[in-house]
Amino acid sequence: MRLSPILAIAYRDLLKFLRDPVRIVSTLIFPAIFIAILGGSFQANLGEDAGYNFLIFTFTGIFAQTLFQSSASGIISLIEDRENDFSQEIFVSPISRYAIIFGKILGESLVSIAQGLAIVALGVVMGIPMSGPQLLGLMVVAIAVCLFGGSFGVLVLSNLSSQRAANQVFPFIMLPQFFLAGVFSPIRVLPWYLDILSKISPMRYAVDLGRGVFYAGQPDYAKVVLRGVPFNIVVIAVMFTIFLVVGTWLFVRGERNR
Repeated sequence: MRLSPILAIAYRDLLKFLRDPVRIVSTLIFPAIFIAILGGSFQANLGEDAGYNFLIFTFTGIFAQTLFQSSASGIISLIEDRENDFSQEIFVSPISRYAIIFGKILGESLVSIAQGLAIVALGVVMGIPMSGPQLLGLMVVAIAVCLFGGSFGVLVLSNLSSQRAANQVFPFIMLPQFFLAGVFSPIRVLPWYLDILSKISPMRYAVDLGRGVFYAGQPDYAKVVLRGVPFNIVVIAVMFTIFLVVGTWLFVRGERNR
């Protein structure tokens, strides 16, 4: 597999993002709303009872959730691309379907990392304390979460045939994970049926990894982190491999049958 087609597809996705001011602004507005309103209101009402800062808790959750969702939805946009002239040229060109998938994952990961940098800058403006090691840790987490989200998007993409189906199914898959992953609120204690759903939710491990790295060495670590960083890394690595291999195989098989 040649590297140049992968880089070309990745560059196209990043360029599309940088040329879309509405999308750039929206990537800041929604995280700002969630962090400020939800984090601020929870901190004001429940902060003392919880024993930790809900604003920081929400910030770390939104950071990982945004990266995961952005990468996944970016991959699924390949369905929309398939219907326009540019992508039709890609699909009929002598480019490996694997190269298309890998290029899409890389491109959407770069877009998501740019969004992550904006969220970190927003957190600094909002007064969330971050040290150098925490910032570095968040950047490493961003790369892992983006690739993880991209592989999840590949799996979802492989089971969708139209943009209409994607618009209906994707929110149904993503929205419950916001709550099952503990993006906005703690999930240490859940009813048994929600606990099962939470443990099979991929976003849970992305969020917990981000919090585990950010809170490492802090007194609040045991209050906000569900499992240790090594555990989350192993789970993410296993899920990433399964999602990528199965999703790419299904996608390539589906394209060959078109």
